[in-house]
Amino acid sequence: LCRRSSGVRPSAATAPVKSADTPRAVSACRRVAESRRNCVTPPLAPNTPDDVVVVDQSAIEGSRRSSPATGMKATAATMLARLTDVGLGYITLGQALNTLSGGERQRLKLAISMAKKGAVYVLDEPTTGLHLADVDNLLSLLDRLVDAGNSVIVIEHHQAVMAHADWIIDLGPGAGHEGGRVVFEGTPSELVASGDSLTAMHLRAYVGA
Repeated sequence: LCRRSSGVRPSAATAPVKSADTPRAVSACRRVAESRRNCVTPPLAPNTPDDVVVVDQSAIEGSRRSSPATGMKATAATMLARLTDVGLGYITLGQALNTLSGGERQRLKLAISMAKKGAVYVLDEPTTGLHLADVDNLLSLLDRLVDAGNSVIVIEHHQAVMAHADWIIDLGPGAGHEGGRVVFEGTPSELVASGDSLTAMHLRAYVGA
């Protein structure tokens, strides 16, 4: 650190000089000059603040170029893959929600929440608006959810979904006010083999039994 000579104020060298005070002013200036010559400025150490700032800036710039960008791309790719899995690969960026059907909204929610573990998914007619080929993709997606430890409950009339289920609860015997009672509970194969409900009849025709 540079130390000032004792008895010398910073304003002494810059104060107005009068003729009577000239010797004292000159002496003060000399002392200030000598004190400045005695100051030794140490060389910059490798870990000076300037160097630290440079290192931090390069690290930040590097992380901006790699980690966040890579993470964002990976997240976007995962989300787009999920949208394709649930049969929503045709949705465009900025598309309003009020242009989606009820089944499409459910599948959109499903794609958003697929990262959760140990969840219970309740889907109401998720095949609404789906092409037959997209139904297979949806069933594959539901299989992956179950394999990951999730529970999936689907309210559905699509025969492909019923035939693919692990367990069926058939409500009937009719629709609306004529239904509401459990007429069958078991596996799809048991429903096809011994069921006598409308669901059993249509599922039997679908599987060709």
